[in-house]
Amino acid sequence: MNSADRAIATVVGSAVGDALGAPFEFGPEDAFSARFPEAGIGGEMCGGGGWEPGEATDDTQMAVLVAESLLERGELNLPDIFDRFQRWAASDPKDIGLQTEDVLTNGMPWDLAAAVHFQVNRRAAGNGSLMRASTSAVYFARAGQSATMDAARRIAALTHGDRAAWEGTAVFHELIRRALAGIDPRSAIPDVLELIHPDHRERYATVLAPDWHPDQATEFNGAVWPCLGSAVWALRSTAGFEEALRAAIDLGGDTDTVAAVPVVSRAFYGPAAIPTRWTEPLHVPLPGFDGRVLRVEDLVDLARRLGADPD
Repeated sequence: MNSADRAIATVVGSAVGDALGAPFEFGPEDAFSARFPEAGIGGEMCGGGGWEPGEATDDTQMAVLVAESLLERGELNLPDIFDRFQRWAASDPKDIGLQTEDVLTNGMPWDLAAAVHFQVNRRAAGNGSLMRASTSAVYFARAGQSATMDAARRIAALTHGDRAAWEGTAVFHELIRRALAGIDPRSAIPDVLELIHPDHRERYATVLAPDWHPDQATEFNGAVWPCLGSAVWALRSTAGFEEALRAAIDLGGDTDTVAAVPVVSRAFYGPAAIPTRWTEPLHVPLPGFDGRVLRVEDLVDLARRLGADPD
C-alpha cells in the first residue's frame, strides 16, 4: 500500500466515522451494537438525530474548509482558515460546538478570538480542534515531524486557547504522519509522547498507555485527551477498521467525533478496509459555500491533492 492510498483512507475514513457516529451522539454505551448486533449486514448509515443517512457533521465540514484553504493558498494561511470558519459558522450549520461558535462569533480578530475566550472562560480543551485535523495531518505529513506538529498547534489555536488542545492535535498529526509512512502508530506512541509540552505530557501518557481503557477517563470524551485516548484504544483493542469504528461508537458520548478521530486506523488499514456500503451514502454539506455538497469521489480527490508532492 502506498502513501496516496493511506491518505485517501485517512480523509474518507474520518468522514465515514463522523457520519456513522452522528446519530448516536450523546447516547448511551453500546447503542450502536444494540441496533446493529451483527457486523457486516448493512443499514448502519441510518441517519437520525437530525442527520440524513451518510451526512457528515461539523467535524468533516471544518476539515474540508482547512483542506481547501491549504490547497488554494499553497501554504498555511491562518487568517484565511479563520475567515472560512467564520463564513461557515454564520450560515447556521446543523451542529457547531459551543466554544467554537463563541470564538468564531465574538467579533475578535483571528489571532485574538480564541485567546480572549480562554481568558474569560478558562475552559477550552474540547476536542473541536482534533475532530477537523485529518486533512491538515495529511497535508503536512510530507514536511516532517517538527513542521506537522507545529502546524497542528497553530491551526488548533485558532479556536482553542488551551494548550492541551494544541498538544492533542499535534500528537494526532504526528501519529498520522507515521501511519502514512507505513509505521504502526501504536508502536510510535512512546516516542511521540516525548514531543509533547512537559506541562501536558502526563495526561496524554495516561490516556495513551497500553493498559488504559475509556472507562478510566475522568472527563467526558468531548475533552481532547480522553477523545484521543479512546481513538487509540479502539485501534489497539480491535483487529480491523469496522471493528474499530464499532468499538469507538459504542463508547457513547461524543460519538461522531470519537468515531472520526481514530483515523490512525484508517491510515494503517488503507482504503480497501472501508466498506462501500458506508461510502456510497456519504456526503458533506458545506453551509455558507453556495450549497456545495461533497461526495466520496470529491473526498478522494481532495485526499490525493493533499498528499501529493508540491510541483
